[in-house]
Amino acid sequence: MRPGIADPALLTVPNLLTFGRIAAVPVLVALFYLPGSASAYATFIVFVAASVTDFFDGYLARRLNQFSTLGRILDPIADKLLVAAALIMLAAFDRAPAIAVAAILCREVLIAGLREALAGRTVLHVTMLAKAKTATQMAAIALLLIAPAIGAGWFWAIGEAALWLAVVLSWLSAAGYLRSAWDAVTGTARAD
Repeated sequence: MRPGIADPALLTVPNLLTFGRIAAVPVLVALFYLPGSASAYATFIVFVAASVTDFFDGYLARRLNQFSTLGRILDPIADKLLVAAALIMLAAFDRAPAIAVAAILCREVLIAGLREALAGRTVLHVTMLAKAKTATQMAAIALLLIAPAIGAGWFWAIGEAALWLAVVLSWLSAAGYLRSAWDAVTGTARAD
């Protein structure tokens, strides 16, 4: 008998945190439509809470030795859904530069496609640069979500600067992944 989604082995704490991050996405989108500063506070709280689960699901999977194929598949999907939804809403409400949002989303699609194309051939392991990219993206998004409630121009500027830094880190990490993919496809390895 094949295990289903209700299989207790799949309902681990890390997987439940990942499910929670996915469930937060439609809530986040709906909260953008609240009037006034309530929207900024609510989306900020939901986004930060969901972002924190990204750290804890991996930490707890390692700490509790609760690794699963489902978790390995869903974790990056949950991250992409959360970040993409927030960025699209920020751009749609003119609270983030659309070109920065497009640059980040294009990179995410490229790397997801690359991982899929290389499945079975090689694994593109998450790098420290990619982790820095994710942390910077999430910090930038959080700043831009709360900025309307803060109301200070300098706060917006910090959020936008962080988003542009996330764009740079996104494409630098993408270059590393492309290099690894090239090496896997051509059978070459480079000495660093």
